[in-house]
Amino acid sequence: MENSVTQDGITTVLANQSLDSSSVRPEIVVQVVDLKPAGNRYTFSANDGKMKIKAMLPATLTSDIISGKIQNLGLIRLLEYTVNDIPGKSEEKYMLITKCEAVASALDSEIKAEIKASTGIMLKPKHEFVAKSASQIINEQRGNAAPAARMAMTRRVHPLVSLNPYQGSWTIKVRVTNKGVMRTYKNARGEGCVFNVELTDEEGTQIQATMFNAAARKFYDRFEMGKVYYISRGSLKLANKQFKTVQNDYEMTLNENSEVEEASNEEMFTPETKFNFVPIDELGTYVNQKDLIDVIGVVQSVSPTMSIRRKNDNEMIPKRDITLADETKKTVVVSLWNDLATGIGQELLDMADNHPVIAIKSLKVGDFQGVSLSTISRSNVVINPNSPEATKLKSWYDAEGKETSMSAIGSGMSSSANNGSRSMYSDRVFLSHITSNPSLGEEKPVFFSTRAYISFIKPDQTMWYRACKTCNKKVTEAMDSGYWCESCQKKDQECSLRYIMAVKVSDSTGETWLSAFNDEAEKIIGCTADELNDLKSEEGEVNEFQTKLKEATWSSHLFRISVSQQEYNSEKRQRITVRGVSPIDFAAETRLLLQDISKNKTSQ
Repeated sequence: MENSVTQDGITTVLANQSLDSSSVRPEIVVQVVDLKPAGNRYTFSANDGKMKIKAMLPATLTSDIISGKIQNLGLIRLLEYTVNDIPGKSEEKYMLITKCEAVASALDSEIKAEIKASTGIMLKPKHEFVAKSASQIINEQRGNAAPAARMAMTRRVHPLVSLNPYQGSWTIKVRVTNKGVMRTYKNARGEGCVFNVELTDEEGTQIQATMFNAAARKFYDRFEMGKVYYISRGSLKLANKQFKTVQNDYEMTLNENSEVEEASNEEMFTPETKFNFVPIDELGTYVNQKDLIDVIGVVQSVSPTMSIRRKNDNEMIPKRDITLADETKKTVVVSLWNDLATGIGQELLDMADNHPVIAIKSLKVGDFQGVSLSTISRSNVVINPNSPEATKLKSWYDAEGKETSMSAIGSGMSSSANNGSRSMYSDRVFLSHITSNPSLGEEKPVFFSTRAYISFIKPDQTMWYRACKTCNKKVTEAMDSGYWCESCQKKDQECSLRYIMAVKVSDSTGETWLSAFNDEAEKIIGCTADELNDLKSEEGEVNEFQTKLKEATWSSHLFRISVSQQEYNSEKRQRITVRGVSPIDFAAETRLLLQDISKNKTSQ
């Protein structure tokens, strides 16, 4: 059977781009030319032998490209796609592919019209098309559809993965998987209200939608947990990574002109749950961070239900702890709360002897016992999921895991240390690992632990600032007397000094500068900023200020640090900030060394 690129396929696509989104678009076969990565997606030029158009493949097809299923110079059939304007270049178009299939592997060369005639490379599309108007096609499909499905066929539903800020009109079909409370705010522009929802489509892709003021009041009661809606006339922008709660590069804003329509019962769906698992031995980097993580593990033990009194309202709530293990030979305790503790928690207790595999989505990582996990209101627990990860984990556990000695991810961490050592022994690096990787922290701050010596503290640097005793924010001298706090909007006769300083640290692999703030700097210097300032003001033969700084140097500490990127004079630089400081626990250091020796012996 002959196969080929669709003759004049791109011309047909461009001619039909003005049709409304409900139109059925023809399936065409094109050649992939100049395939290259762009972020987490791939771009290419779609070639039909006569014309080319820029195109983008979704991140969901990355695995097909890596595996070689879709190749440069190969042929693909476009099943679902949209044509959009390139921002700033209204005459240029690009195709956003949402669904396609591979037709042929890489050809010897790029297909051109004159080459096709001479070589006889003729490719036939999957279907022969009869020229019909878009309305004819839709009417035929409506006539064959069940009455309940006809409403859904009047619109073209876009998958969430295909949306971008430059797209025109779109309609999505999503389920509300989390609904926030209505919040009020006050800023320079006045007072307002806001709330957000988390939306999930049938493929499991999620996005956060936010509504302000009139839109918030209009849609707050309309959105109900678990219900499915058609949504259109919203806008997208890049997500603020500091506040986003779902894995999506974009966030959605709905205004009072947006359309939200509840789907009928026949159009309901249960979204596929997508996981992004973090191995247990890598959980240390997420301790006390805003990121929510997914984990998969074999159940080792399940505790009975216990009642915990909540601090804010003294209400008694149920809690149950389960211990999970994975192929990293580490275990972690997961706390199930409320209905998860009494419902799924009881199921797990009944089947604990069989050591089921469970996958949990959206967990918060805390520092109790070094590293611990807790469910939140939107956490989702799946017992014995039907996934490759679960099958692999169960096979490992049955073959060798059940006889393997496991250790808790938090073991070896000092329980007395408040902040610095909460994960000092799970993600330890040398300074050279940071200094030799200048791109670390480009997308978001990354966290490490390191052991190093304070090698130098510059004495003439600005080591502190004047702070409000109430909120610790910076204050300025008032016109008459005292200090004015802009944050508290009040004047006080006194203020306090708080550290903001830079220290140089060294280890066996190199050295670098760290930024340290008040609580961490106090542990390094050994006194408060007010006390150090008093020493600096003293006069005498012995400079107590210099002596104090010298005493702090060449002392060894465990540091919890974050690495991020900041721009200075149009140049990006690493900023390494101390998040915690802890004294050396030599017993824990010894256990860490023994673990490393054991790993090296095993690998050999």
